[in-house]
Amino acid sequence: MPDVCRRPRSRLTRLPLLLLLGCAPAPPAQPETAPKPAPTPAPPPRPGPGGTTLRDQISGTTQRLQAVSAVSSQVVWASGLGGTFSLSTDGGATWDASVVPGADSLQFRDIAAFDARTAYLLSAGNGASSRIYKTIDGGRNWQLQFINRDTLAFYDCFAFWDRNHGIAWSDNVGGKFPYQTTVNGGEIWTPHTLDGASPGEGAFAGSGTCVITRGSREAFVATGAGTSSHILYTADRGVTWRWTTTPIPQGRPGSGHTTVAFRDERHGLAAGGDIAADSTSTDNVVTTEDGGRTWTVAGRPAFRGPVYGAVYVPGAGATVVAVGPAGASWSRDDGHTWMPLDSLSYWSVGFAAHTAGWLVGPGGRITKVMLP
Repeated sequence: MPDVCRRPRSRLTRLPLLLLLGCAPAPPAQPETAPKPAPTPAPPPRPGPGGTTLRDQISGTTQRLQAVSAVSSQVVWASGLGGTFSLSTDGGATWDASVVPGADSLQFRDIAAFDARTAYLLSAGNGASSRIYKTIDGGRNWQLQFINRDTLAFYDCFAFWDRNHGIAWSDNVGGKFPYQTTVNGGEIWTPHTLDGASPGEGAFAGSGTCVITRGSREAFVATGAGTSSHILYTADRGVTWRWTTTPIPQGRPGSGHTTVAFRDERHGLAAGGDIAADSTSTDNVVTTEDGGRTWTVAGRPAFRGPVYGAVYVPGAGATVVAVGPAGASWSRDDGHTWMPLDSLSYWSVGFAAHTAGWLVGPGGRITKVMLP
């Protein structure tokens, strides 16, 4: 065959033939893509007390994690310092951690998720450090929805009744609690204030469990750090509020309620103590059997020091799990008696089912819990 690639280039009419015969310049070589490293294998399961099983998981971050939202047995989100969040869609077998762009100085102390694509983050701090972000694509992009413009306000936690209706709560400013509500998925956050806070009173921005919702309109807020502490209740999404006191240790900065949880319309639990007394055991759990109108002292968790977060286990009746800097503990009778669960430090806890719970804490720690 003639060497067509060497024919005179002045004959422009031959250009189509040259291209057809493959004489066009070769495309530049593409650099080889390095294969992704294999995920770090998780440690073997740890048998826990009372037939429990603990699985230490690889979160993908070393930042302290302070909140967790267990959507299902497969989908779970966590958040923490350094603008960090982490998502698992396989029950915690693997985690994908990342940082919200431009938010690496923020502390995401609460997270609320609805599925593997939709989640809200709340950062805590004075003034503009308190913000709310939303993702609808699994954390690839985040929309900044709210920036706190009150330099004295400090937003602690938030909760949602459904995908559109939510509430975010701040420490008191001048004797009034600022709080925000949304009715349209966070597109607009509407400001409110509630008068009557004691000096220094606020909520605990540690576990994302100081505000919870119940049903389609009810919510509870656990407060502390003031001269008195309260459990606040609304039946109409924050329009009106009922104040209730409890016998939990209170009256000093850092004391009072840190967390509140309910398993039905009547039975609930609040916990806390003195967050400055890590090694002291106190009567830091109170329970209610009348929907939060009255509270009585319950049992002490198996670990010393304060409780940072507590949740009821869905579908497990009176079973509740509590965590704090000195460990984790669980109860099968609404917190009246407790069993040890773990001795590691944790900040928050979330459960989707009795075999799908997660504890999160310092150093990116995530531990999956399976109860018997």
